[in-house]
Amino acid sequence: MIGTLVDTFFLWIFSHYVFSSYVGKYVISPTISFEFAMLNNFLISYFWIWKDRMQRNYNEFFRKLFYYNINSAAAFLLKLGLIIVVERLTGLNVVYCNLIVLCFTGILNYIIQDKMIFRKSVPSSSSN
Repeated sequence: MIGTLVDTFFLWIFSHYVFSSYVGKYVISPTISFEFAMLNNFLISYFWIWKDRMQRNYNEFFRKLFYYNINSAAAFLLKLGLIIVVERLTGLNVVYCNLIVLCFTGILNYIIQDKMIFRKSVPSSSSN
């Protein structure tokens, strides 16, 4: 929910006060707002939601961030395409289109993060 608020806030700012063209409102603004939300969501996931699954070292942090970015970029491309589809079908404002699409992509994103990116580490057994 916090990520949705961050995403929506920055989308509203950029689509209302920074960009006036269609591309600015429906492509560039969602891209920028997504980046803010992605970083916010990763930090919350790493340090709070799945903190018990983390080993807390720099290598793990940046490795998880790398995979999180790949997953987020794929989810973003899906989100961007769906925003445009929803806008074309409904004529709604980009903020409303974004909220509708986030309902679907958010669930998919959570499942991928839980099962792949932040999955519990299997303790390695070292034999002497």
